[in-house]
Amino acid sequence: MELSVESVEAQLATFRPKTGTMEAWNAAYVRAEDYLRAHRIHNRLHQSRLIQVLLERAARRHVENPALDPTTLVAEETELLMDEWFGEMLDAKNLPHERIAPAGRVALLLSDGAQKWTYGFLDSRAAPPEFTAAMRASSMQAGPDMAVSSMVPRDIDLGTITEAAGETLERIEKWPLLRTLFLWAVFLAALMGIFYVTR
Repeated sequence: MELSVESVEAQLATFRPKTGTMEAWNAAYVRAEDYLRAHRIHNRLHQSRLIQVLLERAARRHVENPALDPTTLVAEETELLMDEWFGEMLDAKNLPHERIAPAGRVALLLSDGAQKWTYGFLDSRAAPPEFTAAMRASSMQAGPDMAVSSMVPRDIDLGTITEAAGETLERIEKWPLLRTLFLWAVFLAALMGIFYVTR
């Protein structure tokens, strides 16, 4: 069914929540609009249609519990709707929110689906097969399960030069006089190097 701007505006005009103030519902509308814009849904017609769905779902819950904030309800309904949609698009309906939400957002971003197939965003019926294929091709796949393995500690072979340097440093640590002489020798060598380079 083709929707015009006038028909969407007429639908929104008929939205009359039974509970809550109009200021609270206006704030919820603005939050939902900002959320959709953050997902790169800039088409005003599609935005309005989705916001209508979200407001109606939140209004039904608000009737059951009028103490809840409409903005919070709209945010929760948006997350639920997105999880459902990501589950359908990625064929992963049983994944929990903690897994489906990031996987879906990554797939949406990588496929650039919100820009290419705007009317398919949050509407599986309007999503063309290319959108679904692009989302699935861009989705994150879990790696293999962790397996227990055993590692035997081995001595590290650093080579003869490293061994000689280590033994020298140990001797220097044992005799403070030798350490002082060594540091002065390094200092004098550095001074001579600087003097030689600047000549």
